[in-house]
Amino acid sequence: GYLIFLMVLMAIFQSIYEWASVPMDFIDSSFASLADWVKINFPSGAMTNLLADGIITGIGGIVIFIPQIAFLFMFISILEESGYMSRVVFLTDKTMQKFGLSGKSVVPLISGVACAIPAIMATRNIESWKERLITILVTPFMTCAARLPVYLIIIAIVIPDETIFGFNYQAIALMSLYLIGFITALFSSFILTKILKIRKRSVFVMEMPNYKFPRIKDVLYTVFEKSKSFVVEAGKIILAISVILWVLATNGIGDKFENPENYITENIEEMSEQDIQALEASIKLENSFIGIIGKRIEPVFKPLGYDWKIGIGIITSFAAREVFVGTLAVIYNIDNYDGSEGKEEEIKNIMARETDSEGNKIFTLASGISLLLFYAFAMQCMSTLAIVKKETNSWKWPILQFIIMTALAYFISLISFQILS
Repeated sequence: GYLIFLMVLMAIFQSIYEWASVPMDFIDSSFASLADWVKINFPSGAMTNLLADGIITGIGGIVIFIPQIAFLFMFISILEESGYMSRVVFLTDKTMQKFGLSGKSVVPLISGVACAIPAIMATRNIESWKERLITILVTPFMTCAARLPVYLIIIAIVIPDETIFGFNYQAIALMSLYLIGFITALFSSFILTKILKIRKRSVFVMEMPNYKFPRIKDVLYTVFEKSKSFVVEAGKIILAISVILWVLATNGIGDKFENPENYITENIEEMSEQDIQALEASIKLENSFIGIIGKRIEPVFKPLGYDWKIGIGIITSFAAREVFVGTLAVIYNIDNYDGSEGKEEEIKNIMARETDSEGNKIFTLASGISLLLFYAFAMQCMSTLAIVKKETNSWKWPILQFIIMTALAYFISLISFQILS
């Protein structure tokens, strides 16, 4: 049963990568064309730049991942509709008991793959308070849909698009992150069980439905509603943050921001006009308000292999994990804008070429794995903290949860980067 479940998961992740490439390419080119159209047809000025480089680019950085998220929800819906998910829940009950959890904890944990907020609310059917509390505290380790855009873009940059025994390396990496989240949740449950001295056990009773062919209408409805909810909820935050980031990135103080051309003196005759414009944009960005903030916090993230731009992405993603991609889309688009109309580089290609002041690549295998592990372990969602506070009726548990998960994420990312580099 466990082996079959793992094979089903592997087939799902393989399909996510294989099937979603065509619609993702279409969405990518559509948003790039829209941004170009705005720049060409709208009057040049701050509002046009805000719309093209801030809002459209920021939201496009999230919308491009809708196909993969939709496919994930589709497969989860098929598993539930067919009756197989009930078998998975029943199958894992024995494992849950060994780690001090109720069999009823499986439902919130599996629901956490979609979103931690409704998953934590689903713990209300666990009679034992301690078992419910532990389930609430470990559920955020499960890889939710908001983490998926971060995983996908980093994996695309640092993991080769090759196969082994017919399985894609990138699909294997994505499945590994899901397994890491599940294993960490179980291990954390075991530790908390010892600390909280759980003695009481609840009885797990559930109906085992017959296998049936999923209703296509129900599956499509679930995919539409989940995807729409993801876009609408994420879109509100991304829209607000994209505007703020654009304002911070296009305004600054000091002569370097006002007159960047005065600081381009070396080898100027060997540079093309586009290279000069790109260098001027880079100097302006580093001396903008967001650049100043990023430079201040960079020492905190430097040991993990991140530069100040990634640091800004991590900070803004506390509003919601998926904001990380939109943040980088805005920052790198501004940094790499060369002034020519009708040209929009794909965000992941820009990130893959990104180098530090010494010419070393920012996104390497070491820094990429470090960043993936940071998001796998960190509590990067204010909404989840709020729902934990509501369900536990105390700020004690969400604060402890935030501190411990962030510290764990930082430590593991630090170790992984130092070893791999």
